[in-house]
Amino acid sequence: MGPHPAVAAIRLAVRRVLHDLLTEHNRAPAALPHAPSHETPPPLVLVACSGGADSMALASALAFEAPKLGVRAGGVTIDHGLQPGSDVRAAEVVLRLRELGLDPVDSVAVSVGRAGGPEAAARDARYAALDTAAERHGAAAVLLGHTRDDQAETVLLGLARGSGIRSLSGMAAVSGAGGRYRRPFLELDRQTARKACMVQSLPVWDDPHNADPAYTRSRLRHEGLPALEKALGKGVVEALARTARLSRDDADALDTWATQAEATVRDATGHLECAKLYALPPAVRRRVLRRAAIAAGAPAGSLFARHIEEVDRLITGWRGQGAINLPGKVVARRQGGRLVIRQG
Repeated sequence: MGPHPAVAAIRLAVRRVLHDLLTEHNRAPAALPHAPSHETPPPLVLVACSGGADSMALASALAFEAPKLGVRAGGVTIDHGLQPGSDVRAAEVVLRLRELGLDPVDSVAVSVGRAGGPEAAARDARYAALDTAAERHGAAAVLLGHTRDDQAETVLLGLARGSGIRSLSGMAAVSGAGGRYRRPFLELDRQTARKACMVQSLPVWDDPHNADPAYTRSRLRHEGLPALEKALGKGVVEALARTARLSRDDADALDTWATQAEATVRDATGHLECAKLYALPPAVRRRVLRRAAIAAGAPAGSLFARHIEEVDRLITGWRGQGAINLPGKVVARRQGGRLVIRQG
C-alpha cells in the first residue's frame, strides 16, 4: 500500500524540483574538468522552515526524496524575534528538522526593521538571512513552502495595489539570484500540506501572526478569500493561481519586447527619442521608461506605477511641463525631443 495521497502529492512536487536541480547541476561546467568526479560533492538543497504546516510538509518531503536522488538536504529556520519565546520556537524547529535527517540545519536570528510596513520588513529580513545561509553552505537552492493559497492571496494583494500585470503574476516557481529559490508547492493547496503533516504525525506550529487581523494578508486569508468563495464558488483560489501563471507569461513577453525596443528608441548619443517612444504600445513604452529610470539609479522597490505614469506624460501629454522627480534623486525631463533621465 502506497503513502497517503497528500504525502504522495508533496513528495512528487519535491521530486520534480530536485530532478530539475540535478539536471542544472550536471549541465554546469566543472571548475576543474580534469578532476576525478568523486571530488565533486552532490548539490545541497536547503528548506526554509518556520515550523508551520506548509514548510514542515516540505521538509519531510525533501528528507524523503533527497537521499534517493543523491542530493544533500539541509534546513534553515529564521527567528524574527517578533514574539516572546521565538528563540525557543526556532530551537524546536531545528530539532525537528534534524530528527527528519536533515543536515546541516541552521537557526538564524534577524533584526526586523520598519521599512515598507511590518510584513514587508519581516520578508526583507528573512530573504537576506536565507541568502546569507545559502551562500555560507554553498547551497544549490532554497525550497520555500508557498502554496496555491498563498499565490491566490498574492494575486489579490497585487490587484488591490493596482500596479499592473507583473504584480498579478504572483510568486514565481523559480526566483532569486541564479534561480536560488524554488517553490515546489505552488500547484498544491494549503490543506494538502496540512493533511500530509497530520498523517505523518509531524508537529505543526501555527504562527499567531497568520491569524492577527492587524496584518493585511491575515485579513485577506480569513475574511477576504472566504467571502469571495461564498460569492463566486470554491474554484476562486485555483482560478487566481491560474491568473498568476498566465499573467507571468504575458509580463515576461512584454519585458522581452521592451528589452528589444529599448535599443531602437535611443539616438546616436544614447538618449531616448520621444517620437519613437510615442510610437510604442503603452505597455512596452512604460517598461522602457521604468528600465531607464532604474538604470539611472532609481531603486526598483520604490518606483511605483504613478511615477512611471508621470514620466509617460512627458511623452504622450507634453504641455511644456517641468522635470519629474523620481526616487533615488533621479530626475526625468524632456529636452528638445529627447527624454533625459539621470540623477539630478
